[in-house]
Amino acid sequence: MTKNFIHPSADVQSDKIGENTRVWQYVVILPEATIGSDVNVCSHCLIENDVVIGDRSTIKSGVYVWDGLRIGNDVFVGPNVTFTNDKFPRSKVFPETFLQTIIQDGASIGGGAVILPGITIGTGAMVGAGAVVTKSVPPYAIVAGSPARITGYVENAGSSDLETSEPALTGPHKESIFRVGVGDVTLHNFKLVPDMRGDLSVGEFEKEIPFTPKRYFLVFNVPSQKTRGEHAHHKCHQFLICVKGSCAVVVDDGKNRAEVMLDAPNKGIYLPPMTWGIQYKYSEDAVLLVFTSDYYDAGDYIRNYTDFTNLTSTPG
Repeated sequence: MTKNFIHPSADVQSDKIGENTRVWQYVVILPEATIGSDVNVCSHCLIENDVVIGDRSTIKSGVYVWDGLRIGNDVFVGPNVTFTNDKFPRSKVFPETFLQTIIQDGASIGGGAVILPGITIGTGAMVGAGAVVTKSVPPYAIVAGSPARITGYVENAGSSDLETSEPALTGPHKESIFRVGVGDVTLHNFKLVPDMRGDLSVGEFEKEIPFTPKRYFLVFNVPSQKTRGEHAHHKCHQFLICVKGSCAVVVDDGKNRAEVMLDAPNKGIYLPPMTWGIQYKYSEDAVLLVFTSDYYDAGDYIRNYTDFTNLTSTPG
């Protein structure tokens, strides 16, 4: 027998509600809704029929969960968040099917945010209070504003101020290599020789950069609000240097994440295979130089974060 709490004032018509779920005052849940275990639905909420809510999620007061919503496990939905499911609504005119909006596991949506239909809020992402989200949000991204833009990424490992950590390797000319706490990713400070005729920085492949490159590419003229990367490689190694300006690099091995700021031409970051990489916070004058260990191969890319985490969690 299902054990849960339903307040006497609530109108719960669905029998697809998991154990230990709590439904509070003046909540309406229509017959076809599916709600998982240990969910907390606060007062004055409406949940329509074509809705799925996963385990351990929280729906705060004043939230209307319309047809087409898919809310994962461990999701937080703040008070008065507004979901939508029709881009062009008309009174008494209904689409054949409502657009599906997906809130993936572990995401959090701040109070008063507006979520447009047909988008995905990625795993672990955070939506700021009052944000208007018009496009899908990548996993672990932090977005805010109207329209919502990426302002950061959720970190759980290293710091962008890695110069305070103990270097893994130090050379005679202040070259140093730091581990960032994400797999085998390393931050490299190369030799810098100041000179009144012009400064010089140098690095050596295989000795300091752990592969011989077969390809390079440059990324520049990137609008500051845009995000690049958002993929991993099965076999290819990469090395990134922001030779002009600055940009931030987020690295992720499927368990740990860290953000590093590349803001000097003698600073680079090594991304081994099976590292999810993101670049953002480009300065207006940023020029990012990327060396790769292999020629371009579309089949070597992993572009879906869920596929990436499935691969990294598979033994062997």
